Amino acid sequence: MTVNNKRVFYVKYLAHPVYEEIIKARPDVRLDRLENESSDAVSAPILAAAHAYQIGAARDELAPHFHVHRDLLQRAPNLLIVSSNGAGFDPVDVDACTAAGVLVVNQSGGNANSVAEHALGMLLTLSKRILEADRALRRDANVNRNALMGNEAKGKTIGIVGIGNVGRRIAELCKGLLHMNVIAYDPFLSAEEIAARGAEKVELDDLMRRSDFVSISCPLNKDNNGMIGARQFALMQPHSFFITTARGFIHDERALYDALRDKRIAGAGLDVWDKEPPPPEHPLLQFDNVLASPHTAGVTKEARENMGRIAAEQILDALDGKRPPRVINPEVWPAYARRFERTFGFAPK
Repeated sequence: MTVNNKRVFYVKYLAHPVYEEIIKARPDVRLDRLENESSDAVSAPILAAAHAYQIGAARDELAPHFHVHRDLLQRAPNLLIVSSNGAGFDPVDVDACTAAGVLVVNQSGGNANSVAEHALGMLLTLSKRILEADRALRRDANVNRNALMGNEAKGKTIGIVGIGNVGRRIAELCKGLLHMNVIAYDPFLSAEEIAARGAEKVELDDLMRRSDFVSISCPLNKDNNGMIGARQFALMQPHSFFITTARGFIHDERALYDALRDKRIAGAGLDVWDKEPPPPEHPLLQFDNVLASPHTAGVTKEARENMGRIAAEQILDALDGKRPPRVINPEVWPAYARRFERTFGFAPK
């Protein structure tokens, strides 16, 4: 086995130390670390030699020149695989990778339970008005508890936008634990497939109208940027809540602000933002009925270890010529396979 003939690099951080442990157990694989501030003299030879890039999924934590776009791909001519730390892949231009014959993979499912539990926690906190009660107790001497009356989730309807790994777990928790009605919008799945995941298939407008809770759990892509805007918020019921643990830019923050300001919806639970983390003066953080977190839904010890492990195993399998299970751009496979064979002397399976 040739020592260090397969090159993997990352910038700033990995999901979990287990990734490094697994990769470094292989004598044929070299793992390099760069920093956002690494000079060209340091980074250029690493990029030029790299076969795989383990990239952070949070776009604002990664310096723009380390986002995967056409310029980086030109600086990394031997790059075969880009692997996102999480389910999302915001810093990756998938079209540019496909054009360059580069395979893009993610760790979809690795943090699904953690994100679903976070969404459920937001749902219950908003419905029971726990956040508003907490703030009132800290601020006011005589709190009128009747002014903080909440609602049970039991029997209510949750509408899930994107019923993949996370959405399926949200459906399971809401239906099984809280006996809620579950509807879902997912243009990539049939009614039968969505029913198998515990929900009724509906169109987006119908979901916005019918739901007591709207939960966003789809990845950001070029087709759903701004998908939830002023028109969609206008369809929601005045007592309904908007929750997102997906990605910023899927919903229009200004449109959500307007809906909350005009009391057209009851509140929101926000884990993702256009700019992360949002500044303390962000307009949406000024509402007592907005529950906020800084993209921490998937940040648990269990999820991080799970994602680190499956990321390392997926990279090693790919470098060994196996087809990864979580490919974002499957249409690139023929071009990728040809480049892989030229690099390593054998064709991937």
